Amino acid sequence: DYNKLSKDPVFNKLVRRLDNVDLSSLKNKNARLAFWINTYNILAIKIVLDHYPIESIKDAGSLLSPIWKKVAGSIGGTQRSLHEIEHDILRKIGDPRIHSAIVCASVSCPDLRRESFKEGYLDSQLNDQFIKFLGNPMKGLRVEKNKLYLSSIFKWFKDDFDLKGGIRVFLPRFVDNKTQKVIASRKLHV
Repeated sequence: DYNKLSKDPVFNKLVRRLDNVDLSSLKNKNARLAFWINTYNILAIKIVLDHYPIESIKDAGSLLSPIWKKVAGSIGGTQRSLHEIEHDILRKIGDPRIHSAIVCASVSCPDLRRESFKEGYLDSQLNDQFIKFLGNPMKGLRVEKNKLYLSSIFKWFKDDFDLKGGIRVFLPRFVDNKTQKVIASRKLHV
């Protein structure tokens, strides 16, 4: 409910607090991942609110100046874009499950989690988020006539999954036995 959220003083305070975050306090990988995933999602929502009402977050940018590369907010005193957070920070941490956790405020994106990601629970939260993403046939994957159709995310970020052995190695632990067999059968359509 973007209209309601735009008037929420707690959300606006949260966005302002990001500017004062001490990034050196993020001592380990899970702390950094949780912080930057949450920050990406907060700023994606903020962009929509800053331009509300709009049909798509992409409407806040243009072909020559895409919204992903525009400044989304100040984090620890540094202006950041969603592109920087995703590509220069999150992807470099090396966990491809992030692609089910960062949400670009579009219907085609993975669903926004109803809770923030937390350092102490991050592994189970990311597993759960990835399973839910894959389990949504309109977003993650679907099986039709023994063929597996995957989200474009797996094509766009193939390198991230390749670092973990590729999608044939990475995906099976997040899907049911039937889908595992389709993955193994080499009938993938990305």
